[in-house]
Amino acid sequence: MRKFFLKIHLWLSIPFGIIIAIVCLTGAILVFETEILELCYPSRYFVKEVKNEPLPPASLISLAQQQLPYSMKINGIRIFSDPKRTYQLVLPGKKAAVFMNPYTGEITGIDDGQGFFMQMMRLHRWLLDEYKRDGGFSWGKTLVGVSTLILVIIIVSGVFVWFPRNKKVMKNRLKIKTKAGWFRFFYDLHVSGGFYAALLLLVLCLTGLTWSFDWYRNAFYTVFGVKATQTQVHTSPSSALTSKETYGKKAGSHEHSNAERKEKRQKKTDYTQWADVLTALQNRYANFNSITIQDGSATVSSLKYGNTRGSDRYSFNPATGEITEIQLYDDLPKSGKIRGWIYSVHAGSWGGIITRVLSCLVSLLGVIFAVTGYYFWLKKMMRKLK
Repeated sequence: MRKFFLKIHLWLSIPFGIIIAIVCLTGAILVFETEILELCYPSRYFVKEVKNEPLPPASLISLAQQQLPYSMKINGIRIFSDPKRTYQLVLPGKKAAVFMNPYTGEITGIDDGQGFFMQMMRLHRWLLDEYKRDGGFSWGKTLVGVSTLILVIIIVSGVFVWFPRNKKVMKNRLKIKTKAGWFRFFYDLHVSGGFYAALLLLVLCLTGLTWSFDWYRNAFYTVFGVKATQTQVHTSPSSALTSKETYGKKAGSHEHSNAERKEKRQKKTDYTQWADVLTALQNRYANFNSITIQDGSATVSSLKYGNTRGSDRYSFNPATGEITEIQLYDDLPKSGKIRGWIYSVHAGSWGGIITRVLSCLVSLLGVIFAVTGYYFWLKKMMRKLK
């Protein structure tokens, strides 16, 4: 039985090892994306001088429009609780943003959302293949998914093959010898390091697969007793900040919603009421990470550990700034929370810096396992040739 699992471990690792190494390396890099960007571009993310009060959103957007090309559309603004942080103007496209000094209105940087880390994410998830928004077949996405599934089998077979048979072997198995030559060092790193990393690496694989296959995602949700249902908005007149009546309820007809969206597209966004919305939300939250305001909606991200994508969502009347609809994260059903939890566990952000460091180290070990595995295999082939 051990020989059978050894063959599975070997012959699955050889064809998929390169892809596994790429996915693990890019995953390790993406864990500290924010910190690396802040280190490389400090003036983009932090102001040199903190003044008394930041400018209101309408003034900042007006100043930005004077400095940016006319064709560049501003979708919203993101405000941080840290007074040293610059504000971000949200642009169309994933992660695209303009960074502004909130006290002077000066643009400190522009991220088009297509830089190094976006390419790392594309390599990590799709092997640089094009993302199919319509859900169509993607070779890159499929290869990453299959390789991740293969990695699960490789991890399980590796643990089975090298699991210690007694306490004495266990004691030696958990040591990495550094003074017995390079071959022994690489062997211990591959085997003993595999024992230390197996559980967390397996968790990263099992959560990552939810983005690759619909059938796996549905099964994953089912295991946790969750059905993929449409998120419901929880509203309560008593929980609104300033409004006594609701606006744009879900009970409205589909035609009415379409008419509202069409009217919004035709109207020019009025940013003057965003200051009232920002003040209302800042008064409500003693601690928050960021507040993002867009036309008729606002999102508050908290500083809590756990689901780092969990946030409270608000709707407001663009004409008056009144909060009209509230969707609190705590009130969401499990189906509305699990996707954020999957991301937080996969990225290692659920427990703060400690879990992120562990996720990064385990991902780097995944690269080392692939490289050392090829090293052992090539050494064996060279011996046979002799």
